[in-house]
Amino acid sequence: MLQHFCQWLYDSSVGTGIRESIWVFPIIETIHVLAITLLVGTIAILDLRLLGWALKREPVSRVASGVLPLTWAGFAVMFVSGFLLFWSEAAKSYGNPAFRLKLLLLALVGLNPLIFHFTIYRSVGDWNERIVTPLRARLAAVFSLTLWGGIICAGRAIAYFQK
Repeated sequence: MLQHFCQWLYDSSVGTGIRESIWVFPIIETIHVLAITLLVGTIAILDLRLLGWALKREPVSRVASGVLPLTWAGFAVMFVSGFLLFWSEAAKSYGNPAFRLKLLLLALVGLNPLIFHFTIYRSVGDWNERIVTPLRARLAAVFSLTLWGGIICAGRAIAYFQK
């Protein structure tokens, strides 16, 4: 069923138009890369603060609230542009192991902030200004940075596993 849906997307006029255009696919891909840069860059700022490696004198909550609007903007543009890229290559992406790995890592990286915000971040008032944050906060940061690195590598590898 999913394979048929991917084939339908691939064969659609939108998918074909994006894929066969000399300009549209590269423009969307460029926007996608820039959005990932914004998203991962802002997430990295918070993660590095949680690790105590950057912005040590800034309260964690101030760093989080400062980057969050940019993080969401990067996510929105990344999601839309990524879906358009997928739409144009859906049939090829369906069986691509690098694409499947990227989706798995995206699911995990989506769970990370949910778990973080509903657990350890609830007590941020107790450790907000500490240079050394609680172990669970630092582990969430390492997990986040590792997953985003994996997502970027898997995304880049997609082109090398195309049939």
